[in-house]
Amino acid sequence: MEGRLIGLDIGEARTGVAVSDELGMIATALDTVHMSEPSEDALAIKKIVDEQRAILIVAGIPLNQHGKIGPQAEKVLAFIDELKKVIDVEIVTQDERFSTQAAYRALVSANIKSKKRKKVIDKAAAQQILQLYLDRQANIRKREI
Repeated sequence: MEGRLIGLDIGEARTGVAVSDELGMIATALDTVHMSEPSEDALAIKKIVDEQRAILIVAGIPLNQHGKIGPQAEKVLAFIDELKKVIDVEIVTQDERFSTQAAYRALVSANIKSKKRKKVIDKAAAQQILQLYLDRQANIRKREI
């Protein structure tokens, strides 16, 4: 599958956005959408999807420690339903457990100052979610060969 993919770390206050390269190999942190009203937020994300000419959206789902859908995941799924009203691109979900912690560790190891980390953590988490998806897809393709 060639074309850009969008990764989303959907939160109540902010949604991190990441984008892949055209070959679907590398995810890059892109932007943070400040959330206010679901229909407006969905349009803001649609604008990014359109600008990037994305062919697929990978949305992180915060499953609980047992891998089940909890209250936070329900909120994310409700927002995904809102996105589906305005976006024609397919949306798939990806377990996002530990993505924010992984992003935080990566930012700390890169010596990013605390104030800057707060500004970029959401899009860095979206990058982690998307990269995990890309890596899994690459592994599936390798096994098929």
